[in-house]
Amino acid sequence: MGISTKYMSVLVYVEHADGKFKKSVFEAVAYARAIADQQHTNLTAVSIGNVADNELKELGKYGASKVLQVNADQLKDFVNQAYASVIAEAAAKENANVVVLSNSFSGKGLAPRIAVKLKAGLVDGAVELPSTDGSFSVKKTAFSGKAFAITSLTSANKVIALNPNAFGVKENPTDITIENFSPAVKQTDLATIVKEIVRATNKVSLPDAELVVSGGRGLKGPENWGMIEELASLLGAATACSKPVSDADWRPHSEHVGQTGIAISPNLYIAIGISGAIQHLAGVSSSKVIVVINKDPEAPFFKVADYGIVGDAFEVVPQIIAALKAHQA
Repeated sequence: MGISTKYMSVLVYVEHADGKFKKSVFEAVAYARAIADQQHTNLTAVSIGNVADNELKELGKYGASKVLQVNADQLKDFVNQAYASVIAEAAAKENANVVVLSNSFSGKGLAPRIAVKLKAGLVDGAVELPSTDGSFSVKKTAFSGKAFAITSLTSANKVIALNPNAFGVKENPTDITIENFSPAVKQTDLATIVKEIVRATNKVSLPDAELVVSGGRGLKGPENWGMIEELASLLGAATACSKPVSDADWRPHSEHVGQTGIAISPNLYIAIGISGAIQHLAGVSSSKVIVVINKDPEAPFFKVADYGIVGDAFEVVPQIIAALKAHQA
């Protein structure tokens, strides 16, 4: 799928959940706007599925000057291959040589497919804006978050998947227009479809969370999770757990963070009763600040923690909860 070189722009894919955009989407739009500014061009967003106009216009607050709205019946629910084809067609329509999306669960599947369709170079897990020194190099996470890599994209077209909480939500108000876009949907792209999506309700989404409170085997059993949830509630944080906890069915697998679970990059990660095995660290090492509470002073987690408390979680956490309640009162 070719893109004309006569005029270049930037395209950002804006995913939604039941017609609502999450913070990570606004962050991706702000990031894409910054790239558009680097290239002295404009930014177009593409939205697939039923989203109200007032919600779409919110994207203008973060720098999008146009939204392509796709409302095909076959695409009302997420279909990986079909969505990738639509985004690639939108890029061709807008002559976009840079496509940005959030490195979310769906973004991880979409980014490489879009890159193949556009014959584009790909950076997934981006954490900074591209360099402006004549090359197009992007800093990204590597080795499951244990290191950073600088990736140079030399292809004409480029796809960047931005890690949530890496750039921040930055307002850049722009007049925005909404345009209906009706690309052809190939039946071959619908060979595999999603029958049902079950979302956790009334909870802060882990990939989007700025604050996360996580528990491990040191809590001894699921009956002791009340203090984790209470602390998280007081902080407005998401709850998470280590792999042994989810394997034992103390907590749902949707809360498992680590190399084989969800990779997160919150501003604050509080680990309670978690030793800090390398597999767990791989999923949380991108956190801005890590606080560890563990009664074992030799726990590996203390080596990477910004702050550590050596003590029994059943004594320390209730004191933190009491202090927070007193402060909020």
